[in-house]
Amino acid sequence: MDIFLGALFIFCLRLIDVSMGTVRILMAVRGRRLLASLIGFVEVIIFLVAISQVVTNIGNWWNVLAYAGGFALGTVLGVTIENKLAIGLVEINVISMGKGTEIAEALREQGYGATEFLGAGQTNIVDMVRTVVRRREAPSVMALTSDVDEEAFVTVSDMKSAYRGRWRLRK
Repeated sequence: MDIFLGALFIFCLRLIDVSMGTVRILMAVRGRRLLASLIGFVEVIIFLVAISQVVTNIGNWWNVLAYAGGFALGTVLGVTIENKLAIGLVEINVISMGKGTEIAEALREQGYGATEFLGAGQTNIVDMVRTVVRRREAPSVMALTSDVDEEAFVTVSDMKSAYRGRWRLRK
């Protein structure tokens, strides 16, 4: 029984530290250096405890499997946590066949900034709308866009930072 409890302990440690590592990297990429360094500090302590348990009992394959399994599931959990946090900004570009002004107006009515311009498509002139919003607001912007034009081509890109401009007040 102690063998399985030890393996479970290692699995849980790896699940936690790899999840933290994934979030740490994403925080660093988004410019949150202090938070990333604090997460990294705790992450390394947990990692050292987990790896010492495996190395001390290297002949115990349950520990090795738990270590690897915790790593794999920790990656999934870390990405899931980061997606739920939805920290950062995204740029949303909309290409519409004739409904760009309506899309921009719908966005503005909801407090979002929107820039309209014309573009040359493959065969026609197209309406283009660009907005920058918080990541957690992207689903709302997508829904507004679809309500106006279900056929619009939409791209969403992560942004590291943005300066000035019009920002929607938090609700």
